[in-house]
Amino acid sequence: MERTTSPTSPPLPGVAELPDAAGLLDGIPGQRGARPVPPLVERPGERCAAGPAEPPVRTGAAPRPRLRAGFRVRVPVPFTLAYAAVLAFTSYVAAHADPALVYALYQGSSTDVAHLLQTPALVLTASALWVAGGFASPFTLGFVVVLSTLERRIGGARTAVVFLLGHMLATLATEVPVGLAVLVGRLPDSSLHRLDYGISFGVAASVGALAGLLGPWLRGPLLVAFGGMLLQDLIAYTDPLTNWGHLIALAIGVALWPWVRRWDLTGRAARPRRAASLPAA
Repeated sequence: MERTTSPTSPPLPGVAELPDAAGLLDGIPGQRGARPVPPLVERPGERCAAGPAEPPVRTGAAPRPRLRAGFRVRVPVPFTLAYAAVLAFTSYVAAHADPALVYALYQGSSTDVAHLLQTPALVLTASALWVAGGFASPFTLGFVVVLSTLERRIGGARTAVVFLLGHMLATLATEVPVGLAVLVGRLPDSSLHRLDYGISFGVAASVGALAGLLGPWLRGPLLVAFGGMLLQDLIAYTDPLTNWGHLIALAIGVALWPWVRRWDLTGRAARPRRAASLPAA
């Protein structure tokens, strides 16, 4: 239906003037007098159709990031580092304490025949807390390098087993013959009270055990170099009992190859499982 009234026609008498109908649609009621829609006002932190929301205004210092649950600081070689700290402390005491006190400590920790007969467990443990020659001894450097490498391969507890087996068995292998020689009259009674302490037997056993985990191109030179050094000391005959103990300890470490290799394989199989069990970041 078309409109019959022109926009320019005069208004009819008695009829109120209607608002301008321009822009209205035909047949759609409720269009006259519509209220204008107020413009949307976007507040900070809110989102509307007009565009992206403004970032909220932060006041004060930013919060510190929290550590994720289960975060742990992993020490790679705890046994080696803890043992080295103990040796550093005892070496400091030996260097700065009264000489009479130091001698008494050495004598009380000595694995001589007399002490082995009286308190074997005590002296076998206490004798491994001192470094013969001080903390600057070459065996201290060998201790840190060899035991840390061995601990990374087989773990701290098993490294301690290797070290203590070499230390104790080599000590008994050298001191028992001394006691027998004194018993049959081949050595004087003073041989029962000789000072015997240090970590060298344990280090030599650890070198022998570590060689079993290396490839042939590293195993052979290591055994030849270290064994040759021990043989030179034995030929020099300055301390034959200790020199024989070093060679015996090295042989003990080599004899542990089957167990050390099995422990290494077990540790390699366990590493992927431990990595998979760690919580995700």
